[in-house]
Amino acid sequence: MNISVIGSGSWGTTLSILLYDNGHKVKLWFRREDYLDKVKAIRENYLYLPGIKIPDGILLTSDLNEALDESEIVVLAVPTQHIREIIKGEEFKVCKGKIIVNVAKGIENGTLMRVSEIIEDIFQDDENYCVLSGPSHAEEVVQRKPTAVVVASLNKDLAQFIQSVFMNVYFRVYTSSDVIGVELGGALKNIIAIATGIADGIGFGDNTRAALMTRGIAEIVRLGVAMGARLETFAGLSGIGDLIVTCTSKYSRNRFVGEQIGRGKKLNEILKNMVMVAEGIWTTISAVELSKKYNVEMPITNVVYEILFNDKDPIKATYELMGRTAKPEVWGLRNFT
Repeated sequence: MNISVIGSGSWGTTLSILLYDNGHKVKLWFRREDYLDKVKAIRENYLYLPGIKIPDGILLTSDLNEALDESEIVVLAVPTQHIREIIKGEEFKVCKGKIIVNVAKGIENGTLMRVSEIIEDIFQDDENYCVLSGPSHAEEVVQRKPTAVVVASLNKDLAQFIQSVFMNVYFRVYTSSDVIGVELGGALKNIIAIATGIADGIGFGDNTRAALMTRGIAEIVRLGVAMGARLETFAGLSGIGDLIVTCTSKYSRNRFVGEQIGRGKKLNEILKNMVMVAEGIWTTISAVELSKKYNVEMPITNVVYEILFNDKDPIKATYELMGRTAKPEVWGLRNFT
């Protein structure tokens, strides 16, 4: 297959190498031409994936027309907040009707749209869209360490086809029809990862981390089910699976942001020194708005928002979160509180 990977961060680069391993013809698009020239010289994406050589057979380009020419599958590997500006351009008109695989994990600010909704808004097409998500740090996948993910599409045949395109002995792919659930699980877990990072930065222990992860998935499910997702999706790879790895891994950018805040740094200071994007920061804004829209209680998300954007003291916020009104722990579709 001719595959274009749009976005040359660590994940886009890793998937390019994976797809090349699988025998596909791959093009990898870079946004910055000046950076691309340096990458071409050493065949290494040194800012985002240092130490990993990019095979000579992968075409590297900063020209969108060249990147999309003759492509049969387009992999969107740019941060969610940049997707609309890229795909609404003249170059992307050739992608109408082509297979689009989204690997970003976020919710657009302002519109509150998931990526599938952005694609439908631009192309009026959701039958050729799928989302690939799950616990899959690029740094481990590129080392060919065993990883399992899920691909979701409204089109069952498409999901199974993309499963066959990506799957190999170190990258196992499952299928799902719950696009809403898979997208929301991947996006919202980043907020909980920021929360666990904050707790770790403060110096709280394993108990705190476990509580945040468990109650975090509870509020993810509440919002997800209210938005039309299936509860059981959040028990899978794109839900609990991705939550576990993002809240505990040394590779997690969102956990890193939280940890730095817990140690006393301010968000602006952290962002100035980050090369990669922590999507959970911006997803927090959208999630708070969605919780209001759907009248869903999301206490951890609200606290993260207050810490990130209103400079609330993390320790004070934690104990306010712990001191809320007592309630039972109930799991279920009708009474999930």
